[in-house]
Amino acid sequence: MLSRVANSIYWMNRYIERADNYARFISVNFNLALDLPPNVPEQWEPLIVATADHYNFFEHYPKANRENVLYFMTFDELNPNSILSCLYSARENARTIRESISREMWEYVNQVYWKVKDRVEGSKQWEISRYQGFLEEIKSGSQLFYGIVDSTITRGEGWHFGQLGKLLERADKTTRFLDVKYFTLLPDIEAIGSPLDLLMWSAVLKSNSAYNMFRQQYKVINPRNIVEFLILEKSFPRSVVHCLQESELSLYAISGTSFEHGYSNLAEKKVSKLLSEVQFTEIDDILLTGLHQFLDNFQTKNNEIGQTIFNTYFDLKPVN
Repeated sequence: MLSRVANSIYWMNRYIERADNYARFISVNFNLALDLPPNVPEQWEPLIVATADHYNFFEHYPKANRENVLYFMTFDELNPNSILSCLYSARENARTIRESISREMWEYVNQVYWKVKDRVEGSKQWEISRYQGFLEEIKSGSQLFYGIVDSTITRGEGWHFGQLGKLLERADKTTRFLDVKYFTLLPDIEAIGSPLDLLMWSAVLKSNSAYNMFRQQYKVINPRNIVEFLILEKSFPRSVVHCLQESELSLYAISGTSFEHGYSNLAEKKVSKLLSEVQFTEIDDILLTGLHQFLDNFQTKNNEIGQTIFNTYFDLKPVN
C-alpha cells in the first residue's frame, strides 16, 4: 500500500474518532448541568484544559464560559480539533483516496461533513436541548461510520491502518476523560468523596458509554473502580488496555511479523512496551503514582507512538 494512502486512511479514522470524543467531552458537562445543585456553578474551562486546547482557546476568546467553549469545540474553524474541523479533515483525507475505500465510506463522510457545516449559522443561539440532540447525532454518526467500515472493507492493510488511527485516538481520549474529572475537582479538595464527586465520576462513565457495562461488573460506584475499569479492563472496547491490545495486533498484521519472532520495527516495539507497562500495572500502582501523573505520562508515550508510526510508514523517503 502507498504510504500516502495509508496515511490518509489512518487520519480519516483518527479524525472521526476525535469528533466523536469531542461530542462526548461536551456531553459530560451537559449531563452534569442537569444534576448539579443550584449553588454549584457550571465549569467549562476543564474541558479545554484536559484536551490541551486552552492555549489556542484564550488566543481567541476572553473567557471560558458556556457559549464560547461550546462554539470553540463544535464549530470554530480556528480550532483544528473542533468537531467541524475534524470532519472537514476526515472528508479531505477520504476525498484523496476515494479509489482505496468503499463508496459507502466516502458518501457517508462527505454527507456528515456538509450536514454539520450547514448547522454553523445560528448555532450560538441554540438551547441546551438542541445542542444535546446535535451531540447525540455526532456520536451516533461515528458509530454508523465504523459499522460501514466493518461491513464494506476487506481486512487488509488499509483496515488495519484505520484501526490504528481509531484506537490510538480513543486510548488518548479515554485518559483525557479521566483528566477532566481531575481538573474539575482539583480546586476543591473537600468535595472529594462527596455526592457531587460521585456524580462527576458517573458522568465520566456515561461519557465513555461505559456506565451500563461498569454496573454489570462492579456493585459500587467509586473512583477506584471507575479508574480500574476505564484503564485496565481488557474486555471493554474503550478501555486503554483494550485499545493498545488491538493496536498491537494491527501493527503486527501490517508488517506480517509473528509475535513469536518479536518486533520488526520501532513502532511495534513502542506499542508492545507501553501495552506491557499498562497490563502489568495494578490500580494501586496508578493511585500511588497519582492518577493525573499516570495519565499525563501515558498521553506522552501514546503521542510518541503516533509519531513513530508516522516515521515508520508515512514519512518514507524515495530511494536514490
